[in-house]
Amino acid sequence: MGDLLLVGCGKMGGAMLEGWLARGLPAADVVVAEPVDALRPRTSGVRAVASTSDVAKTPEIVVLAVKPQSMDGVLPDLKRFADEGAVFLSIAAGKTLKYFASHLGTTAKVVRSMPNTPAAVRQGISVATAAGGVSETEKKRCHQLLEAVGQVVWVDDEALMDPVTALSGSGPAYVFLLVEAMAAAGAKLGLTPDMAMQLARATVAGSGELLKQSSEPASQLRVNVTSPGGTTAEALKVLMAADGIQPVFDKALAAASRRSKELAG
Repeated sequence: MGDLLLVGCGKMGGAMLEGWLARGLPAADVVVAEPVDALRPRTSGVRAVASTSDVAKTPEIVVLAVKPQSMDGVLPDLKRFADEGAVFLSIAAGKTLKYFASHLGTTAKVVRSMPNTPAAVRQGISVATAAGGVSETEKKRCHQLLEAVGQVVWVDDEALMDPVTALSGSGPAYVFLLVEAMAAAGAKLGLTPDMAMQLARATVAGSGELLKQSSEPASQLRVNVTSPGGTTAEALKVLMAADGIQPVFDKALAAASRRSKELAG
């Protein structure tokens, strides 16, 4: 892989950089543009600059890891790289291929992706879609970059990025809320708040690892825990009732998907 420019080195950008280097990407191949000095990498061999204007050589790939609200400010200087054929890989929520075409030119090679925060521990999942001018070889290179922090799924229909954002992009927050709710319910039953939180955290984290390692679907793993007439069965009667957890998730994801469309304009 040729030279790589990482624009933005916050939590997600930093996690991606660590993943690339851990997978053998030479540090000398990476330039990081990050205006905040405290966020610039100190890794030996990685060149860090305050602004993309300090980068003269056109990179093979530009990874856009800035916040969506900062994108308008960084793209004007990067158009020169688009004009030279660089591939742009964006991880900014809500920024569409049409948006990038309007700022970088209609022939710009852009891959739009939606990772999630478990990428910080290389356990994330990213969904990506590419503009028409991106070759299969260029898609493969972007795939390798995203794969450094977790799984990668591609979609041809960009409209699917809105439900993707609602499910996997925002999904970690739902899981964390589940932990909070379980701990709060445990405390109401008499457990100390600390013990309730410890039990909830370990249960959700362990269940996630079991799900990851198992070849069985989530539905079967649920059945495996549920003894007929037992305590789990009683709880699931409540959670799986007509007014239980499913309609709540239906409404929540619909709201998130709708908001994703609004943010995209």
